[in-house]
Amino acid sequence: MSKLHRSLALVPGLAILLLAAPAAGQSPGPPIGDPSRLRFDPSGWRTDFSRATVDLAELQAGGPPKDGIPPVDRPAFESIDAARGWLQGASPVITLEVEGQARAYPLAILTWHEIVNDTLAGVPVVVTFCPLCNTALVFERTLAGVTHDFGTTGKLRYSDLVMYDRQTESWWQQATGEAIVGELAGEKLVFLPAQITSLDAFAETWPEADVLSRDTGHSRDYGRNPYPGYDRADEQPFLYEGTIDGRIAPKERVVAVGTGADAIAFAWSDLAASGIATDTVDGRPIVVLWRPGTVSALDEALIDESADIGSVGVFVPEVDGRQLAFARPDGPNGPIVDAETGSTWSVTGRAIDGPLAARQLEPVLHANHFWFAWAAFSPQTRIWRPAAGTLAPIATRNPGGRARVAA
Repeated sequence: MSKLHRSLALVPGLAILLLAAPAAGQSPGPPIGDPSRLRFDPSGWRTDFSRATVDLAELQAGGPPKDGIPPVDRPAFESIDAARGWLQGASPVITLEVEGQARAYPLAILTWHEIVNDTLAGVPVVVTFCPLCNTALVFERTLAGVTHDFGTTGKLRYSDLVMYDRQTESWWQQATGEAIVGELAGEKLVFLPAQITSLDAFAETWPEADVLSRDTGHSRDYGRNPYPGYDRADEQPFLYEGTIDGRIAPKERVVAVGTGADAIAFAWSDLAASGIATDTVDGRPIVVLWRPGTVSALDEALIDESADIGSVGVFVPEVDGRQLAFARPDGPNGPIVDAETGSTWSVTGRAIDGPLAARQLEPVLHANHFWFAWAAFSPQTRIWRPAAGTLAPIATRNPGGRARVAA
């Protein structure tokens, strides 16, 4: 079994919002698959709206029409050195590795397109980013032997991107990877482990890999943030009609792992203060690594002038069957080392120095979200809290609740 698919076996999928049948004596819930509940004109779609797993009234117009936010269908790529001609070292990118081949997708491009239909190591993939939820997720786009191409519907559910596939025009919830309307309703895409990291962290781990270029076939002001100031943690999300889970500020960033009652969320502000977190998910130990040096894609009008919010990776703390314990002897911003060999590790899970240099930790499937978005689809999630006395003063909160790293 490949390293990639071992990681999928560890965490079989992200949380899916299930529609339970009403209990005896309770009134039934909202009708499912009733097109009369649509809040927009469905003309121009060949979608079968009578087939749905959700109440169609939960879908709302986000503003742009079908493919008004155009996906990247013919992605072009460039070297890391070429990408440095327009990106900074701290620029945020989605990093993806499939069977030893890696690629970076700058959020400077994804904020304008939200979807990239690509193929990596022979595997058709769809790379997605929902700016309103700060959700970067990657899926295999082959289902039952058919490779699907994805576009944007222009609609939202719980403020989250709703995609569609061009083959059947079924509608898919980006946050869960599930088809919620149409011929394929109920089907689920396979998640692939991916991270948001800095260009520097990506280059440190995969120096020969390539980067999605601005040659997208579309004219956009790449590098400018169309949602300036949107990541203020305590503000109400845009076009969100669900219940806000008040345990964390609505737009606090979290990294979430696991499903159902076993799901756990780590707030980035806690990770920035502690540097490392450990827990157990689905009976397996995990380690969560945080590192400064990645700016927000949703803060300032120019992405590269935004606040440093850091980046996170989630891994199995094991090499060749040997459990590793990770620490940061020099504080939360210091190097990540393992106690067993003293090797130094990147936030991408690669040993960059020491006896284990060039070894790679097995990635654990996880999601980077604003808290409100994760909680909408996985309300049973427990929240990791650092042990008393482990928080260091090196990271401080700004008024919006985001962690700003002290210089």
